[in-house]
Amino acid sequence: MFQITDYQKIGIGLTGFGLFFLFLGVVFLFDKGLLALGNILFLSGLAFVIGLERTFRFFFQRHKLRGSAAFFGGIFVVLIGWPLVGMIIEIGFLPIVVNFLRRIPVLGTILNLPILNKINSA
Repeated sequence: MFQITDYQKIGIGLTGFGLFFLFLGVVFLFDKGLLALGNILFLSGLAFVIGLERTFRFFFQRHKLRGSAAFFGGIFVVLIGWPLVGMIIEIGFLPIVVNFLRRIPVLGTILNLPILNKINSA
């Protein structure tokens, strides 16, 4: 078994709160404050869980640059006050997320089903 450090526990909490605030921001008709807070918490939580260097490498690999640009551009647009447009731009990051989730044991089996396999890969 592997050991989970205190930083990783904090990161899991930050990521969870980030996803929660993103969900609330969408439910409350794209509230820019909640969406901005959710994005910032999600990114900081990811950096705590996998580390700064691996987070940087995850986002800035050559084949992921278009999706990463969409993600960070969407966050920027949300922060300047256009939450609906920013979230639409962030959808460009979805294929990268799906490919990442395909490597997780249980989710990978579900996402590789023929019906769900039609989602474009990055």
